[in-house]
Amino acid sequence: METNLDRSPPITAADRGSFTKAVLAVEKLTKEKIWDCRMCGQCILHSTGMSCPMRCPKNLRNGPCGGVLQNGNCEVLPDRPCVWVQAWEGSRRLPVWRRHMEHLMAPVDWRLQGTSSWINFWTRRDKHMPAGWKAAGERIGGHR
Repeated sequence: METNLDRSPPITAADRGSFTKAVLAVEKLTKEKIWDCRMCGQCILHSTGMSCPMRCPKNLRNGPCGGVLQNGNCEVLPDRPCVWVQAWEGSRRLPVWRRHMEHLMAPVDWRLQGTSSWINFWTRRDKHMPAGWKAAGERIGGHR
């Protein structure tokens, strides 16, 4: 089995020019203030009822861990609601993206942490997946 330990961003990476920095600043200010965004660079807010899944202390991207307390709070941070309970409730209020909660999301590409998900979306940088994940998705008919 071949292991790729390349930690560099995908080839389609946007440059760090003034435009990129300006977009990142606006996105960061807006999304952190409104959704408590963690700037993962691969935003899926529309698929999670506008609740940032990166706020999960376990960094779970595809649903709750199974340790959700009976009151809907997080097992790790019992004084806070589970991000995924909030995501489900939020998704029920979204007329357009309601069913996106059922989609399987690709693993987080930590190389994109702190970059603009808007620019990553436009440049398709956020579509980069390791070969193993692509192969698994093809076998099960998955999609991102």
